[in-house]
Amino acid sequence: MRVYTIGEVLIDFIAKEEGPLNKVTTFEKYPGGAPTNVMVNLSRLGVPSGLISKVGNDPFGEFLLEKLKEENVDVSYVTLDDVHHTGIVFVQLIGASPEFILYRDVAYNYIERKDIDLKVLDDVMLLHFGSVILVQEPSRSTVLYFVEEAKRRGIPISFDVNIRKDLWRENIDEMWKNVEKGLSLADVAKLSEEETNEILEYLGLPKDDFPVLLDEYNIKLLAITRGGKGCKLLLREKSTLKAVGIAPYVVKPVDTTGAGDAFMAAIIAGLYAFDKLNTIDELDIDELEMIGYFANMVAALSTLKRGAWSAPTLEELEKYTEIERIVVKLKKKQII
Repeated sequence: MRVYTIGEVLIDFIAKEEGPLNKVTTFEKYPGGAPTNVMVNLSRLGVPSGLISKVGNDPFGEFLLEKLKEENVDVSYVTLDDVHHTGIVFVQLIGASPEFILYRDVAYNYIERKDIDLKVLDDVMLLHFGSVILVQEPSRSTVLYFVEEAKRRGIPISFDVNIRKDLWRENIDEMWKNVEKGLSLADVAKLSEEETNEILEYLGLPKDDFPVLLDEYNIKLLAITRGGKGCKLLLREKSTLKAVGIAPYVVKPVDTTGAGDAFMAAIIAGLYAFDKLNTIDELDIDELEMIGYFANMVAALSTLKRGAWSAPTLEELEKYTEIERIVVKLKKKQII
């Protein structure tokens, strides 16, 4: 059994120089794509993972498949597109903070139902997806069909909101409808604090009224990243709300590209470690706090390297005694 994602895989061209893209002359090539980053980082944390996607039948597609195999991510369900090229994104670094220019009409926007054998769901212990893959047809309909089928079978779903208005520029209302659709399917949802407040504003609800989203969309666990302020985790257990705020794990970042994906991976890994993927609402407060602390640490440590596939491995985390409880559980699962 594996955690799988269905979504984009692409090449990150990260500027070697600071400043606006029109002044940059040199870029470095890294593998990326938010949901793919989550799977790679999960694999590094000892959780079996796999990718459902599409790449161009081109050198960049070959590069991505090679790198995914090196990271022990199953690519049996990644298909080749002879018509559309592999996706790319240009990343502009101001300080250590990235800004992105994404392109549409690339291979991962053309995932069709015929590309996916539903038998893969027999091997899925959690299915993850994000909002970027919902930008364009046919991938939008394919992904939603696949996620809804997984949900019908009782497979837990995680969803990462990545609001990229430049991709939806001609139809922002359509963006919000699809973000809401994703949230309505999610058992676990991750958003930044800014994204959460944008959704609350769209719904006409008060700023920072985070708990209302659990009821609005029937989410079990809501993870809100808050940058330098750490994170908040909110858990709905029947009529009871459990909420914890976790202080940040402070480092001097080099590149924050993919830090949110490392955070998401650590949340899923924490649920896996505590055997709570199928009983999320049974997390106790100590487990919730530990998962939040673990996610903050993994995300912070991921910023010490360039590129989005930068989460620390379990072996690298063994020296951090404050997260020993989760690391030990994950290592035991590897042995089993």
